[in-house]
Amino acid sequence: MKSTAVKEALIEVQDLTKVYGEGPAAVEALKGVSLTIYKGEFVAIMGPSGSGKSTFMHLLGCLDHPTSGSYLLSGQEVSGLSRDQLAMVRGRQIGFVFQSFNLLSRTSALENVELPMLYAGVARAARDERAQSILEKVGLAERMGHRPNELSGGQQQRVAIARALANDAPLLMADEPTGNLDSASSVEIMTLFQHLNQDNGITVIVVTHADDIAAWCSRIVTFRDGLIVDDRASKTRKARA
Repeated sequence: MKSTAVKEALIEVQDLTKVYGEGPAAVEALKGVSLTIYKGEFVAIMGPSGSGKSTFMHLLGCLDHPTSGSYLLSGQEVSGLSRDQLAMVRGRQIGFVFQSFNLLSRTSALENVELPMLYAGVARAARDERAQSILEKVGLAERMGHRPNELSGGQQQRVAIARALANDAPLLMADEPTGNLDSASSVEIMTLFQHLNQDNGITVIVVTHADDIAAWCSRIVTFRDGLIVDDRASKTRKARA
């Protein structure tokens, strides 16, 4: 008999709300969102400005608390954790990639990648070995000693991705990761995300407003006015070369 693989949930949110402010000035950014993301998925979060997608990303990344609702990450309820507890969860389970790279300008690519491991108390020799290995994986074996201003935009984003992978987090979250890149560099970065997802089993969530970027993902979730209005498999998914 042919066996059927059972998907394992990584993220489970139920009736998640987020309200900013109080009284007449209160803004309801999320209005009871429920969503499950499974291990190994490659998901695009889309929507116009003010749709709630960035607020949702902040909550999934344990950067903020919801006003109400439940959020399970790897089976752990995280919605009520303290700031220090959330920081510990982020350090162990989530790697972040941002539009502006957020690299330290006076340090090398290698030192930028080592930084999360330094905060985690990893010994220097182990940090150096792992950082070199990850930079090789993202195609920067020859650029480890270069500072950000000596790298192209696409190379800087590769360093940022390597840094996000430093602590071996199972979840990679990217907020408009190609927003500051040209078309060719954008293709390189999305190809790298696909490689990390398909070949390394990393769950990848990308926030984007661009259809051509979302097309690299296997699933597209669309927000509008604080609600999910569409959740579908990508019919035009791009494949890496």
